[in-house]
Amino acid sequence: MTVSASTPSFPSRLPNVGTTVFTVMSALAAEYQAINLGQGFPDFPCDRKLITGVNEAMLADRNQYPPMIGIAELRNGICQKIENLYGHHYDPESEITITAGGTQGILTTILACVSPGDEVVIIEPAYDSYRPSIELAGGKTIFVSLQVKRDANGQVASYEIPWDELANAIHSKTRLLIINSPHNPTGMVWQKEDLDRLATLVKSTSTLILSDEVYEHMVYDGAEHHSVASHPELAARSFLISSFGKTYHVTGWKVGYVAAPVALSKEFRKVHQFNVFTVNTPMQYGLAAYLADASHYLNLPAFYQVKRDFFRAGLEQTKFKLLPSPGTYFQCVDYSALNIPEAKLNEADFCKWLTTKIGVAAIPVSAFYDQATESSVIRFCFAKQEQTLATALQRLHNL
Repeated sequence: MTVSASTPSFPSRLPNVGTTVFTVMSALAAEYQAINLGQGFPDFPCDRKLITGVNEAMLADRNQYPPMIGIAELRNGICQKIENLYGHHYDPESEITITAGGTQGILTTILACVSPGDEVVIIEPAYDSYRPSIELAGGKTIFVSLQVKRDANGQVASYEIPWDELANAIHSKTRLLIINSPHNPTGMVWQKEDLDRLATLVKSTSTLILSDEVYEHMVYDGAEHHSVASHPELAARSFLISSFGKTYHVTGWKVGYVAAPVALSKEFRKVHQFNVFTVNTPMQYGLAAYLADASHYLNLPAFYQVKRDFFRAGLEQTKFKLLPSPGTYFQCVDYSALNIPEAKLNEADFCKWLTTKIGVAAIPVSAFYDQATESSVIRFCFAKQEQTLATALQRLHNL
């Protein structure tokens, strides 16, 4: 007698989560040989010195488990960088933890401090890992949307922090507030007065803050990044998250860090040790050696501003409405004024059409909302070689 095998079913922990829009658009770009300005990664190599540092660590047999919190050399380098840039000292032994990228730092932070029933406030449009991480922790996501400012023609001109809505969203059940600056996907950058206002808003509460600052070194036009680390009141209640992948053009390495006061770091590390335990050893040594020279991240704003300005200058020759891009390596545009029938499509369909018919992949900003919010705005990534951007612009000029 033949007995048929069957796979037991079980309730999904994330029943509303499917394949991410980044995966979908990147696959579509590959299928149609489109230029991928959708997913946020460079198409140029990192500094060979960084590769050499990793190779040297491997050849020196630094290939076994490192300390759970990360090697001392890298934590000390991060401590020095933060102190030099933002004037705040995190103890490298008790307040800095190396993570498997920024996304693992986000998930671990949420799992460490959010209990079932706790509320977590996020500001939309938002990086797509926030809500699933909150759901895995049993928390309740409270969505606050950036205010969309429009020009006289009805096109999107900018995004602004909705302070009144944010204040109303925070109360006794609010365990965590997630902020992101420079902001993915809009490129918006928080100012010092924004941090001051936030500090006033949370001062009389027990709300913790997760500050996603992975684009901290991509702020343009002579402006500076205002980290929660630069604000003592906020630093005292915040998890600061950053990423070497974005800074050093090695997104596939997935190495980042979380800096937080000792009491917060203690709880973070309890989860971290049973989440990934630790992070790739030779890459930590390579990054530590490279981090000792601050010139790369100090010159990064100028490096990316050249690309941003080149791309914006090309887009200005089209009918796309350019939104401000003061930070990140993303440029958002409003396509509603294009004199083509496809300008009436929703953002997801427009991006699919742009990929399959024009040969340039972008990401719909509506995908960064819990409930798709249509504004005819899409996001391009300009972290590409100039020739890549030039070819993409040539195709976009045909619209």
